[in-house]
Amino acid sequence: MSAPEDIPASSVPGEPHLTVEKVLLGGGRVWTRRDIVERSGVGPGRTVQIWRALGFPVADDDAKVFTDADVDALRAGERLIEAGLITEESETMMARALGHHLSRLAEWQVFALRSWVNRDAGDPADESAWLERAGQLLPELELLQRHVWRRHLAAYAGQVLAAAEDTPAGHRVPGPGDQGEARPAPSHEDADVRDRAVGFTDMVGYTRMTRGLDSRALAGVLDRFESLTGDVVAEGHGRVVKTIGDEVLFVCESASAAADIALELTARAAAQHGLPQMRTGLAHGAVLGRYGDVYGAAVNIAARLTAVARPGTVLVDTAFAGELAGMTAYALRGLRPVSVRGYSRLRPVLLRPASAR
Repeated sequence: MSAPEDIPASSVPGEPHLTVEKVLLGGGRVWTRRDIVERSGVGPGRTVQIWRALGFPVADDDAKVFTDADVDALRAGERLIEAGLITEESETMMARALGHHLSRLAEWQVFALRSWVNRDAGDPADESAWLERAGQLLPELELLQRHVWRRHLAAYAGQVLAAAEDTPAGHRVPGPGDQGEARPAPSHEDADVRDRAVGFTDMVGYTRMTRGLDSRALAGVLDRFESLTGDVVAEGHGRVVKTIGDEVLFVCESASAAADIALELTARAAAQHGLPQMRTGLAHGAVLGRYGDVYGAAVNIAARLTAVARPGTVLVDTAFAGELAGMTAYALRGLRPVSVRGYSRLRPVLLRPASAR
């Protein structure tokens, strides 16, 4: 069902452009909130909750802001709940995670499309050019995103199955405070808590260096930094959790993998012209994985170690150093305790390759 043809395209900044939306959403906004409640079977309170979690403002109940695809998405969520894969609570959290990550992707894609239209047609507000480009690119973007998503699904599924084969039934690696006792394996509704290595890497002197750069030069520095960190982390079988300005957070399943990544980042940054030196903090311990992000003491400690590390160095905590004990590839040297936010006597350990002794 399409939107009424007598509704004009909005020209108010910040309001939806209805013609473009009909192309991108596969149909116009034809349903009110009351309509989608009736058609999807999802209660009014939950529809508001899910819509807000996705990152969209809540409209009046009588406003026609929803499409057939919105109804289908709500029904899909209900089927996942009925199957037992998710709960109503986790559905909201899933919607928030999807909205957060995909909104950033959408912003970049629209910027790229606008630049393309502006370069070719000379007028970024040319509606016909927008519609033509969107019609050409949408199927390609969907194919690419679906492929990358499935590749990551396959990679993580393989890791989980391999870990399950190596772990005795009902056993869990003890975390801080467990006093060594085994606990039942967590159910799908429990948090994903595992011992992991966490790393923070940032560029030293980034603020000072970029103060006089124009936007194009700044983008070039950030591109080189993100390319370098992304490549090295991927090569080292780690995962970039997120990039925050001049800092990247990554996780690994083993301390040795994280150590190799950190040392390689330091070496490559030193050899790359036009990129500041890097410093890295690493910690090891129980890490809570939640909707793509990570939390826990190890995350906080890695961040604090990064803040006190000198340019071109890698600092680890004592738990991380213990994981590397006996490995001949690394040289470890304990440093004086430091007082940082949340930790009055944090004991850093300097990590270097064995060849640097």
